[in-house]
Amino acid sequence: MGRDEQAASTPRDILDELDQQRRAPRYPEVPAVLGMVIEDRASGFCGDIVKVTREAVTLRDRRGAHRHFRYQAGGFLLEGAPVSMVRPTDDVDRTPRVSTSGSILAAGRAPARTAAASRIWVEGRHDAELLEHVWGDDLRELGIVVEPLHGIDHLAEAIAAFGPSDHRRLGVLVDHLVPGSKEQRLTESATRGHRHVLIAGHPFVDVWEGVRPQVIGIDRWPQVPRIAAGRQVPWKEGVCAALGADPLTFWPRLRNRVRSFADLRPELVGAVERLIDFVAPAADD
Repeated sequence: MGRDEQAASTPRDILDELDQQRRAPRYPEVPAVLGMVIEDRASGFCGDIVKVTREAVTLRDRRGAHRHFRYQAGGFLLEGAPVSMVRPTDDVDRTPRVSTSGSILAAGRAPARTAAASRIWVEGRHDAELLEHVWGDDLRELGIVVEPLHGIDHLAEAIAAFGPSDHRRLGVLVDHLVPGSKEQRLTESATRGHRHVLIAGHPFVDVWEGVRPQVIGIDRWPQVPRIAAGRQVPWKEGVCAALGADPLTFWPRLRNRVRSFADLRPELVGAVERLIDFVAPAADD
């Protein structure tokens, strides 16, 4: 087999190609200074810096809207040129901290909080890892624990065993919660009569699909046939095959490309935010 034929037969790994593209450029480092006007390259949001912390800068546009952006190589434009904003060198962080989810957290390191009685359940390990990756700071500050269910086929029994109450609320994040689905029937049956349980779902087959495909350089997720070669095709397996990706390494690499809630689809973000609000301890707890 010739070299060209061998190259043509080698599966294409879209994440490796993206990594190679990202390794090349190096950008000048510029200290973040209040009043400096910069533009976030990913979103096009432009404004002056009104807050600087060790984790992020806050920009204010000409309409007065504020948005928070984490430091990243070449992530901003200064006078039209890409630059890397450099975080403050002061060891003492005197301003509020911005979590990956965009929440404002208390300055400095908050003391560890005892886990609340309430819980958030998700369907699988990847869902739990994504919530930790994006909302981990918020969850720890509130003392909320996220636990994987590994499916919702036995959701009714699990809820009964948990024993929801006024001070023991339960939120459940469900994949593919669309009208007429098996998931809708299961959740409606399982939560009937439980006012201390909130089900929040998203329309995606899997939490992977809740990540904006642009973070890996594609416009949309591949369409995966339910049946191929006479067998049912798992969605994740079909996606990896279509992208030429290694199923063993694709998820952690995809997850690590999520830098904030802005890299997730709004349906997923909204569902998670509703669950956190529902199970968050009251001020007097």
